[in-house]
Amino acid sequence: MVIDLGMNWENFYRDNIVAYIKSLQSNPFELVTLILDLAIVCFLIYCFFKIVKGSRAWQLIKGIALLIVATALSGVLNLKILNWILTGIMNLGVIAIIVIFQPELRRALEQLGTNKLAKFFGIDKDLATKTKEDIYKIVIAATELAKTKTGALIVIERDIKIQDIIATGVPLDADVSPQLLVNIFVPKTPLHDGAVVISGNKIAAAACVLPLADDKDIAKELGTRHRAAIGVSKESDSIVVVVSEETGKISVAKDGTLIADVREDVLKKILISNIVTKRFAVEKKERRHKLKNLKEKIKKDKNTAKEEKSKKEEK
Repeated sequence: MVIDLGMNWENFYRDNIVAYIKSLQSNPFELVTLILDLAIVCFLIYCFFKIVKGSRAWQLIKGIALLIVATALSGVLNLKILNWILTGIMNLGVIAIIVIFQPELRRALEQLGTNKLAKFFGIDKDLATKTKEDIYKIVIAATELAKTKTGALIVIERDIKIQDIIATGVPLDADVSPQLLVNIFVPKTPLHDGAVVISGNKIAAAACVLPLADDKDIAKELGTRHRAAIGVSKESDSIVVVVSEETGKISVAKDGTLIADVREDVLKKILISNIVTKRFAVEKKERRHKLKNLKEKIKKDKNTAKEEKSKKEEK
């Protein structure tokens, strides 16, 4: 039995699907356009679900899916009255979808008409740019905390992962923002006692416990916060920003060394130099090296193929 959902499915199958398969057999190059067509459609569907997921529209999509399944089952089980009612509802489905998803469609069209086109298609900012923006936010937060003499400890993870330290704190997985960082370290709040760890351009966790440096050559006047910063910077390649609760001065711990009393502009330069410049310069150099090796390999393969061809012709 063919389920009636507002169209003749037998004619649709014969006039569209079967005809398209025959055209592919006569012209195989159309397969490329078919693959491209399917890829674009799948990508647009993915973008749509990405936009509506987590919103009220997500529950409505579940309801629509349930309605489609119910309509199909009513046809299979020969429930004629129910199938007739559900089919009538399905015929009005396009208008209903436009009405239901009006806010999402409006937002999508607004993004298409602005410079947010890349964001609409899920294309994130360049990682180096995003990292640099996060550093500016950390510097702003540290400066604000220093003005009020609010103690803070911000660990920025680099190549060596510190998942064991992140596990000791409270998971956040939040975007980096100066307001959130300042708020975390407000005294007598649940998360102020401990360190914030920034990993993968996210605030991974707060109230983390850091290993203390016990070197005898460390100045005795340094408090627990500074010793913890030096300790984690020795055990990993992380860079730690420290704000003193007593003096309000900002320090940076790097490779087991503490750079004390840094100004805002100096802090910015240190973080960008060690987190952005060095990291992405190395990655760019590695990409160029790989590309060079690939070109040499292709050239070598071509020369080998020519030599083999020449030998065969000589024989």
